[in-house]
Amino acid sequence: MLRRSLFTALLLAGLPLFVRGGAATFNVLDYGVVPDGTTLNTAAIARAIAACAAAQGGTVTFPAGRYLSGAILLESNITIDLQAGSEVLYSDNPADSPLVPSRWESTAAFVHAPLFYANGKENVAITGRGTINGQGSKWWWRNGRYDKARAAEMKPAIEAWHRLYDRIELGQRPQPSEFALAADYLRPSLVQFYGCRNVLVEGVTITESPMWLLHPIFCENVVIRGATFASTGPNGDGIDIDSSSNVRISDCFFSTGDDCIVIKSGRDADGRRAARATEHVTITNCVMYQGHGAIVIGSETSGGIRDVVASNIVASGTQRGIRIKSMRGRGNTVENLRFDNFVIEGATEQAIEITTLYQDVPAEPQSERTPTFRNMAFSNITITGASQVASIHGLPEKAIGQLRFSDITASGVKGFVCDQTNDIELHNVRVDVSTGSAFDFHGVRGLCLDGIRSATPPPNAPVISLSLCKAVWLRASHADLGTGTFISDPGRGAGDLELTDNDLKAARVPVEPTLP
Repeated sequence: MLRRSLFTALLLAGLPLFVRGGAATFNVLDYGVVPDGTTLNTAAIARAIAACAAAQGGTVTFPAGRYLSGAILLESNITIDLQAGSEVLYSDNPADSPLVPSRWESTAAFVHAPLFYANGKENVAITGRGTINGQGSKWWWRNGRYDKARAAEMKPAIEAWHRLYDRIELGQRPQPSEFALAADYLRPSLVQFYGCRNVLVEGVTITESPMWLLHPIFCENVVIRGATFASTGPNGDGIDIDSSSNVRISDCFFSTGDDCIVIKSGRDADGRRAARATEHVTITNCVMYQGHGAIVIGSETSGGIRDVVASNIVASGTQRGIRIKSMRGRGNTVENLRFDNFVIEGATEQAIEITTLYQDVPAEPQSERTPTFRNMAFSNITITGASQVASIHGLPEKAIGQLRFSDITASGVKGFVCDQTNDIELHNVRVDVSTGSAFDFHGVRGLCLDGIRSATPPPNAPVISLSLCKAVWLRASHADLGTGTFISDPGRGAGDLELTDNDLKAARVPVEPTLP
């Protein structure tokens, strides 16, 4: 009786509220929102969210229509429901979005608030079959390179950012007001959760961001499923997980102008001071149709990255399928990664790239600035038509360690190249190439080659080329017809190469130089 009386009182008061299963639902149209795609609705949408928050949470619904808005600041215990046919458009006027705490390319900064932004909230969700459209083409000129005719306009803002960045690297914390000029250059992401817990993004299409599409920072318990990420502009990453933990991404589609899914944890000295790792991440059942990299780790690794599993991924037309990158200056450890059940088609660069030489910077002694890569496994991967099958490059002062590749079939122009790596295993790996050696190892210590094959060996190159390698074991491997030299190790010393249970009789030269 009391519940019925309360509901009747609310109805008679004319409040735009109805109840489903005990949770209030607020229709933005009841708060003065105009869904014509041209009326600025920032204040009206804020009223709907405020009413929902005052009711201790619920759902804010956007029916079919086009909604232009500046930043929409989310509150705890609220679901944004974008119904089929709805499209929320981001205003290209920075004045419509206040400066908020964020990270820009994984460095602490204040930027204009993204279209959807939550800071320190919990139980926040964006769901539905609608679209979040950043109108990126109206923002991209601000990167200073996209539109050369307007590059001079951004020069003062770019220089202001560089000055701020130098101060941040020294440990200073500039005030928000000091970012007023630089923020014209620091294009915001489109959807961002900053320091939030229990985040859900489901079903929606997120497209054409000023910069990254979806960017959780310092978050815990993030679920992203069944969403579509599409972009064509500069820095158009799909999802950037930044110093966050317990993240699950599944059943998503990507076609991006940059990387599809990227895992980061802070940049350089600022990231090391923050000391927030990204950890406990699973990625599964996703399709990457275009992008620089399908699954990417780094290069901002300064807080550390660990315990990541990616499985059941199709990457078709991306520049790279799996890319793990860092460099001197970033530091910290990237470890405990597993990649399983991938199909990588037509990679225009490397199907798999692992490098701690992401940028060419001067050599330096090992220190906290030196990245450590270790304990990574790659299994059940099909690679077809790659420009290069795999490229692995460590640092002279810190080799990459503990890599395991198993059950891989690959074809490409160039093969599997690896240097400055310790403790690497290849089990049941077939690589077919049109030029050079199928497998090329340099400066590797502790190399286990088990079940190695190349069905189309180039006649003028060994299937396996070794140089300056120590403790190499070749077992259960097979030379196909047409093989010239199967394995070449011109600098071999006593005990550096051990052969067990191989069938190399089809090779013109099984081992070069000939074993004593």
